[in-house]
Amino acid sequence: MKIDFVSDVACPWCAVGLNALEIALKRIGDDIPVSLQMQPYELNPDMAIEGVDASEYLARKYGLSAEQLAANRANIRARGAEVGFSFGDRARVWNTFDAHRLLHWAGQHGRQRELKHALLRAYHGEGRNPGAKDVLLALAAEVGLDAEAARAVLESDAHAAEVRQAEAFWQQNGISAVPSVIINDRHLIQGGQPPEVFEQAIRQIAASEGSTPQA
Repeated sequence: MKIDFVSDVACPWCAVGLNALEIALKRIGDDIPVSLQMQPYELNPDMAIEGVDASEYLARKYGLSAEQLAANRANIRARGAEVGFSFGDRARVWNTFDAHRLLHWAGQHGRQRELKHALLRAYHGEGRNPGAKDVLLALAAEVGLDAEAARAVLESDAHAAEVRQAEAFWQQNGISAVPSVIINDRHLIQGGQPPEVFEQAIRQIAASEGSTPQA
């Protein structure tokens, strides 16, 4: 079974959704072989490299009051705790394009999934800048990637075209919110759903499409 996880490092619900999906996949175990790939999406593609104050930016973008922002953050923290993700303070919103370039490269070296988790934890859990070169290099090394090779990627425009092309593909195919989980190129599940929703959907799709191994 093929699963594409379309998301942005800047998206808190993507952290919730990915952890929930991982729980679902762990419950399914070897019953259904799964190929999981991270796909790029930028919520703030025009964001300046230096970033902006998170509260001010979110209030302006979504028209939320301080009270509404606080309520939303409390809800996200609670939902994160349910799937084992600990949210910290995220004081700024940063550009994530280089993070997506590095994720694309990591996919060629078998560490994309691990790097995605590390990036989400660094930003949403620790408030670190997921667009900063030193942060990206540290996370690459942390998940077992070659730091010097990662530096070469970041100091060039490597994989920029591929990321832009992938982003355009998903947008042209109707993806306008993240996380979006696409199963076998046909079935869409959106939002930070609970593990049970992902598990049930994966099992049902596998059964209907013959992806479940025969005894």
